[in-house]
Amino acid sequence: MKTAHIRNFCIIAHIDHGKSTLADRLLEETNTLSKKDMKAQVLDSMDLERERGITIKSHPIRMEYEHHDGVTYVLNLIDTPGHVDFSYEVSRSLAACEGALLLVDAAQGVEAQTVSNTYLAIENNLTLIPIINKVDLQSAMIDDVKMQMVELIGCDENDIIEASSKSGIGIQDIFNAIINRIAPPSDNSEQKSRALIFDSMYDNYKGAIPYVRVFDGVLKKGMTAQFFSHDREYEITETGHFVLEKVKTKELRAGDVGYVVASIRDMGHIEPGDTITVKENKAEEQLPGYKKIKPMVFSGLYPAEADDYEQLRRALEKLQLNDASLEFTPETSQALGFGFRCGFLGLLHMEIIQERLEREFNLDLVTTTPNVVYQVLLRSGEKVQVDTPAKMPPIGDIEAILEPMVSAEILTPKKYIGSIMTLCQKKRGIYKNTQYLSPEKAQLHYDLPLGEIIFDFYDKLKSISSGYASFDYELKEFQKAQLQKLDILIHSEPVDALSTICHSDHAYHRGVALCSKLKELIPRQMFEVAIQAALNNRIIARTTIKAIKKNVTAKCYGGDITRKRKLLEKQKAGKKRMKQIGSVELPQEAFLAILKSDND
Repeated sequence: MKTAHIRNFCIIAHIDHGKSTLADRLLEETNTLSKKDMKAQVLDSMDLERERGITIKSHPIRMEYEHHDGVTYVLNLIDTPGHVDFSYEVSRSLAACEGALLLVDAAQGVEAQTVSNTYLAIENNLTLIPIINKVDLQSAMIDDVKMQMVELIGCDENDIIEASSKSGIGIQDIFNAIINRIAPPSDNSEQKSRALIFDSMYDNYKGAIPYVRVFDGVLKKGMTAQFFSHDREYEITETGHFVLEKVKTKELRAGDVGYVVASIRDMGHIEPGDTITVKENKAEEQLPGYKKIKPMVFSGLYPAEADDYEQLRRALEKLQLNDASLEFTPETSQALGFGFRCGFLGLLHMEIIQERLEREFNLDLVTTTPNVVYQVLLRSGEKVQVDTPAKMPPIGDIEAILEPMVSAEILTPKKYIGSIMTLCQKKRGIYKNTQYLSPEKAQLHYDLPLGEIIFDFYDKLKSISSGYASFDYELKEFQKAQLQKLDILIHSEPVDALSTICHSDHAYHRGVALCSKLKELIPRQMFEVAIQAALNNRIIARTTIKAIKKNVTAKCYGGDITRKRKLLEKQKAGKKRMKQIGSVELPQEAFLAILKSDND
């Protein structure tokens, strides 16, 4: 296949704007799949993706399209996620493409992720093809949306394609635009071999398999692969393309998107953004990689059974191969034993990882309360990173605590502006400005503390805007704040896994709410259990779980009252001993109770 007949592109859009449906339609029109094999969201291979109706992982696929000029073109499509927590997947996909289909829902218009993904595409110098999807809906606002898209990317109104992925309207126009507007990759097959790793997966038989976009030269069976990130060499045993399943091919040339098998058993040797070259035609410079993304939310993952610790470690290594944004380090908890401190991009990312671990690796896990990373300035002048409350230095050593701030962008119909501003104010947001994309649609800019928005901000935003508002954010900087560590004591013993860091203004209400919630969740014991909230070693809230009382006098029929008293005194003494040595079992719900104890 000539390089001039190859087109590499991706689909970018806000969540639920029809990316996966458009991908399905393109596959059907190119006969990549027969009608009987077609199903909704065909590129969403994970059960989780289908159940939630969202794309989690980028999915590459190769299509062959016969154009009306009689030439058969190879179209390499990479379907991308739309949710803010998976924006890293989008940035990796863009780096492997020359063009992007920018999809906007005709009924919803431009939304937060539309804007951020557009900027990502522009930064990568991609050719944008603007498409208004779902034009056959009765609620479609085609003219308004066209105006918003012209405002966003500065395109000509005539360049915008009106389409419906579901009914097939405008699909031929999309194919024509892909062929005519997106530039083919450069024909660099004679140059020294270089391929960019944009993703990877693990196969129990073939080892770690990198997904690559070849920019220069050729990769084929028998060559010796070399990586710029380490000095190990591997013999290439297989190359291929993606047509739903992996299809072997003789070689991968400049412009191709495919995979490389080289019996790589060490999962740490594959890193997205790294460059593969070959010993036989070695390149001297690596390709520009990806900006290393930093996790924003941290949580502890512990196996319910201590024997599963090693299995959990191996499972996390395999998931990290497929998800470079996941980070983990070993940690120990007094309450939960040995586990891992994991870093995630957001709460949804955390939920997905937990569910994948439980489903794909058959693990029973306990998850601790999520926290963001803080910077603590000590009186000694040293600055330390704190990603879990257990690492918080003693209060006497702290000069100041800095919390991460995000620059937030909220797109909403103007009638919800008042309610959204009230919500942002409750979350300690700092108002920046308001811009109008159209007479009825506004864009609010706020600086918000990350710790205030990771739990329930998005849900509340959707609730008060009847589902119309959209939200996007990016990490900005660290700012000083009046923060304190809130400890939870069970039976007079601090439970490090239940501790949290919160603002001084909210600490008392948060402590009371959490004690009350834990009282509902923790089952009654044979002894009385005190639940306390402490701030700087000072108890600020307390509740008590009453003991289960056994009727020890049930078989006393008549006789002297002193006999009953003796039995009751004996029971009381036994309860006292139990109180001293007894251990309290905490259910999984207790560790996530903080999520539902918000005082707002």
